[in-house]
Amino acid sequence: MKKLERRAILCLALALLLMCGIGFYISKLFKEGGTWVSYPANQHLYHNGYIAKGIIYDRNGKVLLQNTKNGRKFNSSYEIRRSTVHVTGDKVGNISTGAGVAFADKLVGYDFIDGTYTVNDQDRKLYLTIDADLCRVANNAMEGRNGTIGVYNYKTGEVVCMVSTPNYDPKDPPSVSKNDDSGIYINKFISNRYVPGSTFKLITAMAAMETLGADNNFSYYCKGYEQYGKAKVDTVRCMNAHGQVDLKKALEVSCNCAFGKLASEIGMDKMDEYARKAGLLSKYSINGIKTLPSSLEFTDGTVALAWAGIGQYHDLVNPCSMMIYMGAIANGGKTGLPTIIDKIKLPSGLPESVDDPGDSEELIAPDKAKKLQEYMRNDVTSNYGQYNFPDLEIYAKSGTAELGNGKEPHAWFVGFIKNEHYPYAFVTLVENGGYGSRTAGSVTNTVMQQVIRTNSLKYD
Repeated sequence: MKKLERRAILCLALALLLMCGIGFYISKLFKEGGTWVSYPANQHLYHNGYIAKGIIYDRNGKVLLQNTKNGRKFNSSYEIRRSTVHVTGDKVGNISTGAGVAFADKLVGYDFIDGTYTVNDQDRKLYLTIDADLCRVANNAMEGRNGTIGVYNYKTGEVVCMVSTPNYDPKDPPSVSKNDDSGIYINKFISNRYVPGSTFKLITAMAAMETLGADNNFSYYCKGYEQYGKAKVDTVRCMNAHGQVDLKKALEVSCNCAFGKLASEIGMDKMDEYARKAGLLSKYSINGIKTLPSSLEFTDGTVALAWAGIGQYHDLVNPCSMMIYMGAIANGGKTGLPTIIDKIKLPSGLPESVDDPGDSEELIAPDKAKKLQEYMRNDVTSNYGQYNFPDLEIYAKSGTAELGNGKEPHAWFVGFIKNEHYPYAFVTLVENGGYGSRTAGSVTNTVMQQVIRTNSLKYD
């Protein structure tokens, strides 16, 4: 009798395990079925190794990529093809973060009941938030220099410009050697990180305001250098002796000595805490495309901590995460999380729902965001020159990221514009471009002028 009871219990346990397994499989199928069926081994959807369904458009209905049984077709404009290659990908899938690869399941379409069945084999239409003409203007503004430009609506999270250089015609991908370091197949906005230079001072400023009350009581006399030890390498230097500065003035003149001193007083634990709070170390998801998190190192009690607070030392920042932080400053602490999918239309013409990424966590306290807005506007009017940005109420911080070994520094320009109809934040990085405000600032002006000229980007 006891043996029968044990067997019955074992059978019930196995039945329960089976039911749990079936339930787990069905839930995975429901959530990830589109990914499974869009795998290249599915010959119903792929021809000669390429997906044969789906069309990708920009926000204005310009065709960027069309999948056919004879391969991928791209926009007729050479300039648009080049400027959006890292958005769409190329004809052979060299760019893994391109929409043609990353959104294969959305192009294929999948229904839990009907699978991938579509009437008359019609295409699904994927509309991106990207403005192809804005990308073209941004790419031309780079004038052949390497780097990246990103622009997004900090209210909605819509990424409207995402350009990475060098780039190429997706119809004719170049052959590169194993030792190629140009990054031609990498979307640098999403998948790279760089020494941030003085743009990082915005994070140090936030930490200083919240931990030291530096927005109210910081005063420092810059004599052009600050010594942290006896050795030559233990010295932080500025290009000029700035004299007496408060936090606002220190940011305006980008005083290395003042911000190095602040970082030392804040300490490594708090510096790390506020870098995380700002989202720099986060791995963001842009409709499932993961960004590369920044890499930062804070070492207490040494000149290294001072340099890290200035945006040098081992600091490496992802451009997308810096842009999101700009959006949070502009929007009073929180910002729309980035998205690149605008909408999906089924062959029937009906829309398919797209997940709303929502807003970020609070990346900066609202009162400190307001204070940084004031400081960044002052940077433009008192340092960079408002005349360089006609008709733009621009808030910005430049960065000239020193690389050593005789290399020209990277040029950064980050910030946002204040315009109720055009709430856009930006990041511009020109590799080995020299001074941030001069090189990257000029590129930014060209791009943001195009933004406010583009009616389809208007936000109401």
